[in-house]
Amino acid sequence: MLPFFIFFQRPSVNQPTPAIVAQGAVRRLPRIALLLFCIAYVLPGFFGREPWKEADMTAFGYMAELAHGGVRWLTPQLLGLPPEIDALLPYWLGAWAIQLAPSWMASDVAARIPFVLLLTLSLFATWYGTYYLARTPDAQPVPFAFGGEALPPDYARAVSDGGLLAFIASLGLAQLSHETTPALAQLCFTAVAFFALAALPFRKLVPAIGVTAGLAGLALSGAPAVAVLLGSGGALIHWLDETPGRDELRYRPYWAGGIAVLTVLVAGLASGLDLWRWRIELPEASWAEWRSLGRLLLWFTWPAWPLALWTLWRWRQQLIQGKIPSRHLALPLWFVGVAVGATLTTASADRSLLLALPALAALAAFALPTLGRSVAALIDWFTLLFFSGCAFIIWVVWIALQTGVPSQPAANVARLAPGFEHSFSFAPFVIAIAATLAWAWLVKWRAGRHRAAIWKSLVLPAGGAALCWLLLMTLWLPLLDFARSYAPLVHRTMVVLKQPSCVEVLGLSRGQIAAFQFHGHLLLKPFKEPASCPWLLVNKEALKAPSAIADMSGWSLHSTMHHPSDRDEDVLIYQRR
Repeated sequence: MLPFFIFFQRPSVNQPTPAIVAQGAVRRLPRIALLLFCIAYVLPGFFGREPWKEADMTAFGYMAELAHGGVRWLTPQLLGLPPEIDALLPYWLGAWAIQLAPSWMASDVAARIPFVLLLTLSLFATWYGTYYLARTPDAQPVPFAFGGEALPPDYARAVSDGGLLAFIASLGLAQLSHETTPALAQLCFTAVAFFALAALPFRKLVPAIGVTAGLAGLALSGAPAVAVLLGSGGALIHWLDETPGRDELRYRPYWAGGIAVLTVLVAGLASGLDLWRWRIELPEASWAEWRSLGRLLLWFTWPAWPLALWTLWRWRQQLIQGKIPSRHLALPLWFVGVAVGATLTTASADRSLLLALPALAALAAFALPTLGRSVAALIDWFTLLFFSGCAFIIWVVWIALQTGVPSQPAANVARLAPGFEHSFSFAPFVIAIAATLAWAWLVKWRAGRHRAAIWKSLVLPAGGAALCWLLLMTLWLPLLDFARSYAPLVHRTMVVLKQPSCVEVLGLSRGQIAAFQFHGHLLLKPFKEPASCPWLLVNKEALKAPSAIADMSGWSLHSTMHHPSDRDEDVLIYQRR
């Protein structure tokens, strides 16, 4: 009957839409299943591990310094060094959590609790931002001649389910969203600002609070330039938007002006707190540099980017009509453009690209109502093979560590992480088994005959990403902890140092300083002459720098400590003569 309805469909007075969706295709994803799925993705990676190097450990070091009252709250420092990212709010959140935590809770665990909430808020904001974009008239499906098209709320809910799944499925989200760094705070406040601007035609109070919190939070999290660009673009889009909504068109310039004024106030806040730092680094004009950026763009945003491109192609009529593209395309395009621009002009390309994921997921969601069966089948088969293969490798390596069979994976681990001793843990094993069985059930469900749902093409990508992340954070967590934390290096060093009164440091990175303070409980002091401490820790790589000039005549080299998996983290131990 669907082709018959399409043939006799009523002509639309709005811009043409490629979405042809019946009411039967917008059944909602069960809320309890979606909630459990989000919990299974959010919690692993935050608990049961040590702070990882470099950014995770560094950020925790500043939080601990603030919590213990050693530095001023407006100028966080770590042994006299300011943060590389001029952020305040992420360090405040971690420090407050450490101060409020009970005495039995480890400080690094307490510092992660606010960031669990930030990631959770990012998921909610992405869902609701996509929902309100899908509620705009231009995003609605084609009305059928005799009825039966998807109802606007049900259609928007189904599209937003797909947007959330696309967000979780993004490969670049997994690690960076589970670290206690300013990058996660920036992601959260970007998602909140995206939701607020998307919901503004339909709601007033909550979007007003959201856009204020989003832009101010971005500025306080080390991204004032991004906040100003997002606010300016959002104000312009809202001002030029002529799409009918719940608010009358004559009020929209006033709301746009309010967003513009708020943007100016946020810029003033950043100036008052001295948060403006221009660190623009244009990419080198070399094939290797551009190839590296291309690879990052391809894998980091997979599988959202091909779906987003498909959205732009299928909805291309709404990109060229009117003053600006339709709101459900213009707003996410602006957010993605700002984030990609920051990626190409900053040193931390991956952390800048992270900010594109909420809007890119929303764009990807609008491809779902237009996908044909062949494209959906291609996505399913590729996802099934890719994530099943990744899960298989994770299991094989874990079995090799437990039994020694097959021998090659165990030998590779021994070569890459010398000194690592694996042990069996029952609880992570049970969780990994349950996750693998859930993946098998999900594959069976997707392959079976069931009612069509437009979000079904993203169930396997999101489920596969969550499965592999969960397996890594259970089966491989001891290995990753050994390889990615500073704990092995510090523990080896403490065997030599014992419990000294103080230790001087020279050239140590911020992460190394924080690690020796946290894992070794050492009182560290900057290197100076005459020496005041019996021991001196020196970063081996720092001595190779041309600017490294230090009088070491009063010290004798005692030993060199190697990080088991990273030779760039070698530390030289000097003893005072």
